[in-house]
Amino acid sequence: MAIREVREMGDDVLEKKCKPVTKMTLRTKILIEDMLDTMYEKMGVGLAAPQVGILKQIVVIDVGEGPIVLINPEIVETSGEQTGEEGCLSVPGKWGIVTRPNYVKVRALNENMEEFEIEGEELLARAFCHEIDHLGGHLYVEKVEGELHDSPAYNEEDMEYEVEE
Repeated sequence: MAIREVREMGDDVLEKKCKPVTKMTLRTKILIEDMLDTMYEKMGVGLAAPQVGILKQIVVIDVGEGPIVLINPEIVETSGEQTGEEGCLSVPGKWGIVTRPNYVKVRALNENMEEFEIEGEELLARAFCHEIDHLGGHLYVEKVEGELHDSPAYNEEDMEYEVEE
């Protein structure tokens, strides 16, 4: 499909609350595919619709176990606690320490607009919380303990790879 521009911190769209999705349309299906393509292209773990400029309650996540699509997600249960590094495609080149629940249960709709529940621990729980926060107009930087730090390998010149012929 298409790689969309990822909005960065300071863009007003990232501070707005998203609207629920009421029906699945072709436009929404294309948006979901574009979000997945964009997330993989940018090597992210998750992406929320406002990060590509769309104020809809849609999240895509892949922590290495295959793509998860959440429409109108809500966290219905949490437990435990984890503290660790967190970054965001909308805050490029930075990371910070954030405390999140270690276990999260989410209720959402799938791409067929059918309700389901999904549970996650550790990285998946962190991703659920992080991406769902975006739908309410919140960035992880609001929760950072201490300072934001520069990512060591963010300099794009350092990200070039030599191709052997």
